[in-house]
Amino acid sequence: MRTYGEELIARGIKRGLKQGLEQGRAQGQAEGVLRILAARGILVDEQVRQRMLTCTDMAILDRWFDRALTATTLSEVLGT
Repeated sequence: MRTYGEELIARGIKRGLKQGLEQGRAQGQAEGVLRILAARGILVDEQVRQRMLTCTDMAILDRWFDRALTATTLSEVLGT
């Protein structure tokens, strides 16, 4: 049987692992978008690159990923 303190530590570890996995997934998706754009010859300036790499919203990252597959410009990917 765990003490209350041990239970709090276990919850914190579990929460930290979940956050780490979510951040890793977002980072991987952003890197995927950038790889697709590079392979397609679409230039990405440093400001947009950092915007993508720091984005944690998976819905946005998924949208950028899907658009990157067929876009011919960076504006098409970003929806601007």
